Amino acid sequence: MRHALVFGGSGQIGRPLLVRLRRRGWQVLAVSRREQPPTPGVRWLRGDLETVEGLPSRVDAIFSCGPLDHFALWYARSPVECPRVVAFGSTSVEVKRDSADAAERNLAARLREGEAGVLAAASARDAAATLLRPTLVYGAAGDRTLTRIAAVAARWHRFALPSDATGLRQPVHVEDLATAAFATLDAPATHGRTYALPGGETLAYSDMVARVLSTLQPPAKLHLLPPVAFRALLSLAHAAGVARDFGNAALARMRDDLAFDIEPARSDFGYTPRPFEPTAEMFIAKRD
Repeated sequence: MRHALVFGGSGQIGRPLLVRLRRRGWQVLAVSRREQPPTPGVRWLRGDLETVEGLPSRVDAIFSCGPLDHFALWYARSPVECPRVVAFGSTSVEVKRDSADAAERNLAARLREGEAGVLAAASARDAAATLLRPTLVYGAAGDRTLTRIAAVAARWHRFALPSDATGLRQPVHVEDLATAAFATLDAPATHGRTYALPGGETLAYSDMVARVLSTLQPPAKLHLLPPVAFRALLSLAHAAGVARDFGNAALARMRDDLAFDIEPARSDFGYTPRPFEPTAEMFIAKRD
């Protein structure tokens, strides 16, 4: 019987990953900041990468489904012996590298440092590490993009975008990410590699949002505004204390094609993500 240690086990990617591990007979030790209900085949540890106690001396695999930079620091100093590490990062490492927003550039830099740190630590321990970079995540109402859009549209029954929001996107479902993480475990070609994990369909930003809005009951209307008019509307929203984290860099990115090559992941571990077919349930948070 194999044993796994999962950080971020209660998160949007971690939960479906736990299901896959349990179905394949793995014994799982999962870490969460909050107390979790009993789960067959899973022992929960309360804590985070700074304070968690009760870790084993050795496991067969470590998964990181949370912030990569924090995991890299923990892994570099951790005494836990493990031959296999799979860690999630983000395509933001590339997308936000040259952003006009200093905070976004800082995020990209932390992701780059985290990736390099994990690979270096794994090499020093003679372990095999694989890094996974999802694109725009959805499916468990835990993302900060499509779920937020759905919430605003559901409240006002409408949503606005600039008419030039035509940049390409590849939204990826959390279940496909969990499947990918599990699939890399026994794929030697993935050792020491980094993979983009796009969704199975490429579509324009405005089309992606329109599909989300069509799932709502009643469906929300999408308004495509001239860019100047949208900027004026956004300025009013900022003045009212709304969407302050949506700045000029994010606005400009709506015009950019953020599409990534699926072939390396498909070739090395059979990655076959689903097309973007959202339902309302994917954007509604479940309450325990």
